[in-house]
Formats: sequence, structure tokens, C-alpha cells
Amino acid sequence: MKVALICSLVRPEEKMLIEAFNTRGIEIEIFDDRSLVFDLHSLGEWRRFNVVVERCVSQSRALYVQRIMRLAGVRTVNTHDVIENCGDKFITTQLLLENNVPTAHVKMAFTPASALEAIESFGYPCVLKPVVGSWGRGVVRVNDRDAAEAVVNLRDELGGYAQHIYYIQELVKKPKRDIRSFIVGDECIAAIYRTSEHWITNTHLGGKASNCPVTPDLAAISIAAAKAVGGGVVAVDLFEDPERGLLVNEVNHTMEFRNSVPATGVDIPGRMVEYVVSVAA
Repeated sequence: MKVALICSLVRPEEKMLIEAFNTRGIEIEIFDDRSLVFDLHSLGEWRRFNVVVERCVSQSRALYVQRIMRLAGVRTVNTHDVIENCGDKFITTQLLLENNVPTAHVKMAFTPASALEAIESFGYPCVLKPVVGSWGRGVVRVNDRDAAEAVVNLRDELGGYAQHIYYIQELVKKPKRDIRSFIVGDECIAAIYRTSEHWITNTHLGGKASNCPVTPDLAAISIAAAKAVGGGVVAVDLFEDPERGLLVNEVNHTMEFRNSVPATGVDIPGRMVEYVVSVAA
């Protein structure tokens, strides 16, 4: 069995995956997505791999790499459909709603005037997000009308078409934490609390990871969210609403887990490798 790992950087997560493959005696070849050239008319060399694992930092590279692998006829983790579904917050929300997965209330608008109308209808505070992005970049808490006008006008002047798509989300009254669950195939294998005094709880922004028990309710909504976007290996971010219970916020297709393995005691990279093997088989 041969596995290709395509990544942008060999971060702690990639090192842990490589070690997990090596421990199981699985041959793995590593490719830097910054140096790859694909001849779309001659992709036969990629068919020597049983499966291609994508760990690109760039959303666009991840999507195109896996589309190219589809053209080559090579199995992938994750598929390009999952990457597309997770990488665009509107598409994620669309699929969650279509599959009756509880999620936070979202409104969409396409002009500054309609965006301000949507923000006002939510009341303050609320959250304005880019439809494509990760690590909390570009996510803004809008506390009043002045802030709303400033952010919306700045987005309007930036010029890129994605800046003119306004994804506006309610600010859920969560405790000072959210939950990230890890789905591998059809199983919720682990979950962490991400706790922070800041309203954004991403661990790379200072949020502290601790073990979160995987209850039947948490497993059920996490697996439903993963299936809605196409399954595979994903991380599901959830809010705990005091009245509505668990709400899915986002689903991540190239999940990070360096802080989650010690917090949960679960061999997340090992479970990922077992899933990769099952896909290849």
C-alpha cells in the first residue's frame, strides 16, 4: 500500500500522521503543494498511490489538488466535495439546514445597505464573518451601529467579490467556551472544550483545550453534521446554547489536533490513519 501526503508545511499534525503511518509499516511519500506541477493530460504517475491525503493550509490548493486527484482516478481523504462544503460557510450552513442539523441563525446579504438591515434585525451584538476563511480571521463582533457601518463600508471598499457577500450570524450566548468534536468515518472519536475569556475561543488565539465527554447527544449531532458535508475526517465546532442545546457552528475539513491528543488521551492521528487505510482498501 502506498499513500501520498500533500501538505503545505510539515506541522506537528503532519509529523504525528507521518509517525502513525510509519508505525503501521505503511509506505508514505510527502509532497509540498508549493512545488507541485500537475500535467492534467498525463496524471498516470499519481495512480501508483492507493490514496492521497490532503493537508494543505490553503483552501484553494486543497480543493484543486483533490479535484485533480479525482481526474487522475485516485481515492482521497478528504474528497474535493467535502473540502468545498466545509470551506464555504454558506454551503456548510445550507447543508446543515437541509439535513435538519441544529445550527446558529444566519442571514445573508449582498450590499452594504442590506447587510446593515440584516445586522439591525439581529440586534447588537452579532457576528459578521467572511464566507471563506479559517482560524477566526476576518470574524468580527459587531457591538453597535457605528461598528456595523465601519465594518460594512470597509468590506465594500476592499473590492474582492467575497468581501461583498455578507454572512451575518447571531451571537450565541454560550459559556466562555465552545466544543470541537472529531469525526473519523462514522464515529465521534473525541471532543475538547476550547475555553477563553475572549469571545473567539480558537486554541491558536489562546483558547485552552480540555477534555469534553462525548455524550450521545454530542456524538449524534456531530456525526449528523459530518454526514451533511460528505463525511470523511472532519472536526465539528459547536456552541452550547442555554435554551436550544448544542448548535453546530462550522465543520473543518483539514482539522488540527496537536492540542487535542494530550487533552483527550485519544490517538487521533492513529484513528485517521486507520480510516485512510479503509478508504484505500
